[in-house]
Amino acid sequence: MQDPRHPQKDAYALILEAIDSHLYKPGDRLVESELAERFGVSRTPIREALQRLETQSLLTRDGRSLIVASLDHSQLAELYVVRGELEGLAARLAARHAAPEEVKVLQDMLRADKKLITDPAALSRANRRFHKQIHLASHNRFLVQQLDLVHRSMALLATTSLAAEGRGAQTLQEHAQIVQAIAAGDGDAAYRALRDHISAAFITRLKLDAAAVEAAE
Repeated sequence: MQDPRHPQKDAYALILEAIDSHLYKPGDRLVESELAERFGVSRTPIREALQRLETQSLLTRDGRSLIVASLDHSQLAELYVVRGELEGLAARLAARHAAPEEVKVLQDMLRADKKLITDPAALSRANRRFHKQIHLASHNRFLVQQLDLVHRSMALLATTSLAAEGRGAQTLQEHAQIVQAIAAGDGDAAYRALRDHISAAFITRLKLDAAAVEAAE
């Protein structure tokens, strides 16, 4: 159980990260006692975290059990529409407000991420860090909060679109265009580049889902 030398762990953050990293996938059942044992946290904060995640629609009921929620086609489309608009706005604001140091961090990320091109899981984590950095560079706390909610819902996707053949390299090219526009202070170009990036990711996601349906038939 929990090591008394360490402070109480954040049960909500631990479970959310486990969903985000696909340790728990859509349809998986979450059992309070098993989570407490896995994360070394008492059952009370685990219970509270599960209730919070259910309120946020990240978990749903299957009889008396709580399972990781899944997104149907309509929900997926709605999510990408909202994500595209909010991410585009973040890029536009970042082009206006990002400090030179923040732009430098984005450029450094581009160089580092090239080494991850053959590792979709690692590239997916790097992709989340890249987008989060743009959110922060927008210097708009309310937008960052809304994007955090959107990206929590993205955790309900069972696989990363970066696993699709060629998508990793394409993603890095799109990231480079976004950073170039932000560095140039061109808000309109940054908005378009990030909107196009999200659109391309959505197309890849739809193709992956279609292939999965075909394979199951």
